[in-house]
Amino acid sequence: MNLTTATISLLFTFFLTVSANHGVFNVKYKFADDQQRSLSVLKAHDYRRQMSLITGVDLPLGGTGRPDSVGLYYAKIGIGTPSKDYYLQVDTGTDMMWVNCIQCKECPTRSNLGMDLTLYNIKDSSSGKLVPCDQEVCKEINGGLLTGCTRNTNDSCPYLEIYGDGSSTAGYFVKDVVLFDQVSGDLKTDSANGSVIFGCGARQSGDLSYTNEEALDGILGFGKANYSMISQLSSSGKVKKKFAHCLNGVNGGGIFAIGHVVQPKVNTTPLLPDQPHYSVNMTAVQVGHTFLNLTTDASDQNDKKGTIIDSGTTLAYLPDGIYQPLVYKIISQQPDLKVQTLHDEYTCFQYSGSVDDGFPNVTFYFESGLSLKVYPHDYLFLSEGFWCIGWQNSGMQSRDSKNMTLLGDLVLSNKLVFYDLENQYARNTNLVTILFPIVLLLMLFY
Repeated sequence: MNLTTATISLLFTFFLTVSANHGVFNVKYKFADDQQRSLSVLKAHDYRRQMSLITGVDLPLGGTGRPDSVGLYYAKIGIGTPSKDYYLQVDTGTDMMWVNCIQCKECPTRSNLGMDLTLYNIKDSSSGKLVPCDQEVCKEINGGLLTGCTRNTNDSCPYLEIYGDGSSTAGYFVKDVVLFDQVSGDLKTDSANGSVIFGCGARQSGDLSYTNEEALDGILGFGKANYSMISQLSSSGKVKKKFAHCLNGVNGGGIFAIGHVVQPKVNTTPLLPDQPHYSVNMTAVQVGHTFLNLTTDASDQNDKKGTIIDSGTTLAYLPDGIYQPLVYKIISQQPDLKVQTLHDEYTCFQYSGSVDDGFPNVTFYFESGLSLKVYPHDYLFLSEGFWCIGWQNSGMQSRDSKNMTLLGDLVLSNKLVFYDLENQYARNTNLVTILFPIVLLLMLFY
């Protein structure tokens, strides 16, 4: 899908209203109680994520995103008739929805995350059916009609997803009923359902296999493709083709909603066309009262591929031309700091005062006047008794990602990010706190 006029916007407000008849999901987050998560684990998670994003640029439609071994959000949804619960990673970088299936030998059957995993069995669902290989969704995902597939065959539609870290999922497509909560006119929720085509995983490898102790039942993709769940529900008239997410950076959790969010008029910024991920054009960076002098390389790269907005990434990654002056400005606010490097790559220091009082805000400016402010308590976090800077140099990650600008949870936390794909724009709404009304959307638990 070519989002030629898509936009993102920011709104500074305390209130959020959800229109009637729109889907909601309960979402949780790994490591809810680990406030000082190992820095090496966080960095490894993000590195695998970046490899996925980079690889995804050249992959066919549907071949983007990956499930991460740490730091992912997941939702419990019902599938089938009668309905059974499945825990799926919620990911804006993935198009396809898939679950582990009963005949899978390598699929996980248990998890250390505190939930029971379920293998999907189409025979247990009266509403489940196979998707033939001549269906349009099969052609779209596989790049055309499969060899040997005709209208006279009963062959199911296969799929194969290979992710940036070498993990893979393979299986076939099925169609079944998905159960979700729906917001009614009196702001209460009731059950609703819709038929969705999704992958039935029969063979998994790498982090998707039984060797992963923090496994889930599958992935719930919210990418741009016509076969993503939100696209399918929208096509059937079940929901508006809009979704929003908010990550609680203080206590963990937050929301994830499908449908229309009613908001006052706000500034917007266009999404860049012909990009496999949600990308915007960043025009300036301000640290405190000082605007950084962006290098030509950083500006040129941003114009080409933009700034990626990705809720599946934990930290934030900036090109060297932005990273170096930004970190210098932050550190120079406290000349007496004794800066140390932890785990050979993190800039850290001890500080006993209020970080919000002692360090500057960082503000990103985007095309069409949109701005996004990141506070010190967002980009600084405690680890081993030290305050560490969450901004990372993308040039230190790999040659392919040296000029990547990637804003993850560090920047997106405590902000409602709203994507309106129906009207061809997306918004990013900044919430000061996460208030009661957002439980009408999608609950996220850290």
